[in-house]
Amino acid sequence: MEFAQAEQILNQVGQVAISDSSIWRCTDKWGTRCQALEAAQRATATALPPRSEIVPGEVRQSTDRGVAMDGAMVHVRAEGWKELKTGCVFEIERRPAPDPASAATVELAHAVQNSYVAHLGGPELFAQQLWAEAQRREWTRAHATIALGAGAAWVWHAVAEHFYDSRQAVDWYHALQHLASAASLVKGEGQAAAQDWLKQQESALFQGQAAVIAQQLPAAAQEQPSRADELQREAGYFGEHQQRMQSQQLRADGFPIGSGMVESACKQFRKRFTGSGMRWSRAGLERLLPVRAAIMSHRFDALWKAAYRSPPI
Repeated sequence: MEFAQAEQILNQVGQVAISDSSIWRCTDKWGTRCQALEAAQRATATALPPRSEIVPGEVRQSTDRGVAMDGAMVHVRAEGWKELKTGCVFEIERRPAPDPASAATVELAHAVQNSYVAHLGGPELFAQQLWAEAQRREWTRAHATIALGAGAAWVWHAVAEHFYDSRQAVDWYHALQHLASAASLVKGEGQAAAQDWLKQQESALFQGQAAVIAQQLPAAAQEQPSRADELQREAGYFGEHQQRMQSQQLRADGFPIGSGMVESACKQFRKRFTGSGMRWSRAGLERLLPVRAAIMSHRFDALWKAAYRSPPI
């Protein structure tokens, strides 16, 4: 919560007289300590044996795991709006649920036991941070794994670096948004023909026929020169990610096809950092990120113990 809110609650509920500026100073001190712990965990994770090397005594588990990545925009003073790269590590649980397409009861995959990381900066450190969290969650012992994301290049670079032996999937709902854009370009926005085209192509997309969709759009671009650039862009999106758009097969194999778990995380980070009138210094925001991530992951007690017992910086 905000510092002023914390002051009010501590005074009224806890009978602890402390000012918001004192709370800020405590956060400054311990947030810096938490950042140092994060950096140490990244260094440890990247120093572990290569993925291809067999670790003596490591036993595979029956649990499947996944990672998902996305970005949220936060405002940094003197810099403007910047992307907060956000990652989620989760276990996969399969339980009966209505099939969105047929309404029949089927086993659908759900993300459970979610934990989160966030980084305000470049993709390399973020990827190392996410890999460190995945290692803490015993990623290499999982029975099977999946990496989910939208179309951003940095997501798939992170996957190629650290999660290269996982199944890969573009978030189904992001893909649908691109398909809806393509429908409007091909048939006209708001037209009944666009809805008919979208419904037909949605079925094809779910069945893994993204390459077929990608091949249709350049032909439409030739017929509509004013929309050619946009149509070529959408064609490139489906062509580039066609191997990551195998939703029907992934669902049949018991994997999630949507990245709602990390989109929810982005909303939770934005709730704390993008309130009305909030403008953060980079250092101030970065000190709070590990604390916010630990609270969202239900791991704050463990983080606090580690920070409290760590050597002074």
